[in-house]
Amino acid sequence: MRTYSPPADKSITIRALLLAAIASGNSRVENPLICADTEAALACLEALGVRHSPDGNAIIIEGRGLGGLKMPAGPLDAGESGALARLLAGLLAAQPFPSGITGRGTLLKRPMAETAAALTKIGARISTAGGLLPFAIKPALIKGGAVSGVKSAQVKSALLLAGLYAMRPVEIKQAVPTRDHTERLLTLLGGRLTAGGNKLKLEAGPLTARPVTVPGDISSAAPFIAAALLAGKPLKITGCGLNPLRLGFIAALRRMGAKINIKTDRGFPEPAGEIEVLPSKLKAVKINPAEITAMIDEVPLLALLAGAAAGNTVIGGVDALRGKESDRVESALALLAALGVKAAYKRGSLLVTGARKFSAKAAIDTFDDHRIAMAAAAARAACPGLKIRNPGCVNKSYPGFWKDFRRVFSFSS
Repeated sequence: MRTYSPPADKSITIRALLLAAIASGNSRVENPLICADTEAALACLEALGVRHSPDGNAIIIEGRGLGGLKMPAGPLDAGESGALARLLAGLLAAQPFPSGITGRGTLLKRPMAETAAALTKIGARISTAGGLLPFAIKPALIKGGAVSGVKSAQVKSALLLAGLYAMRPVEIKQAVPTRDHTERLLTLLGGRLTAGGNKLKLEAGPLTARPVTVPGDISSAAPFIAAALLAGKPLKITGCGLNPLRLGFIAALRRMGAKINIKTDRGFPEPAGEIEVLPSKLKAVKINPAEITAMIDEVPLLALLAGAAAGNTVIGGVDALRGKESDRVESALALLAALGVKAAYKRGSLLVTGARKFSAKAAIDTFDDHRIAMAAAAARAACPGLKIRNPGCVNKSYPGFWKDFRRVFSFSS
């Protein structure tokens, strides 16, 4: 059986770096992901007066405490990371100095109004440029209070970061459960957080530095899972994060008939372990909108596998994909069309007619979107002659993707 270990989780790395920066003492972040997005995070922290240093396969963050950040010389550059921009907004909203956050490329077109509106509800003085970056942030006392209907893990995390400085507790009611990496890290570092159902309550207070180990990224492993199923080859994935709120893709594949086994080796602050993928015949399913948050990064891959399944698959709730690095609804439709798969968008859902077999109708345009490039790579398992334009865009989150993919599946970029 072929084996594969995914790179470290980008979402957890970014959160660990930011929280370590405002903890008291030095935090050792083990196994961090080093990519364009996390390098942008480190550069922003440096501009805020937070020093860091490499130590083997770790980064040492010299925590400044809640009140130790300095005013940056100019706007912070979040690169192309939406998570970094939104989480920084929460952190900077509570500081006693003015600041700004900008970005590059596709990030400048991604929606930011929801983040600004949520932070404004708890007392922040933050504005956008017509709902887009840059953020302009003025000093404010974060009063705290309740925010309901939160649909995004990044918006929730921004509220929690600001809530560490709030005059009274910040209470968040989520519309649906979203990934809880920030909550797990806050608990590890001593944050006064209580959670029950879809409700969270955070009381202001200091954090204390602790070692953090970042597990492998389930979203980086997902293209390998898809490729193994399309190729009909068994695959064992080791050292992978198994956060229950990130396993929607695997749950959906199991419903489609995929034989996938999971073994958890450790559980706190993040569960991690092994995933075993076995050859399987896939059938169509219906995905409800409430399921999308647990597989938001994997929907293009799910649509791809639906194209190889028996029957017609409906994937609901996909409008959340329109504000990513590309419009992933249109990008996924273009990917499927290039493979000869009939698919359409209708009233918030992707409708995919299973073709069983793919054919290379045209080269795949990645739209400069790392997730679409990875989905195109997985498609090669069933369509080896497929041509991919701009495959290098995977460097945004996974610089070694093509090297790993060639090793596991013997395909080239």
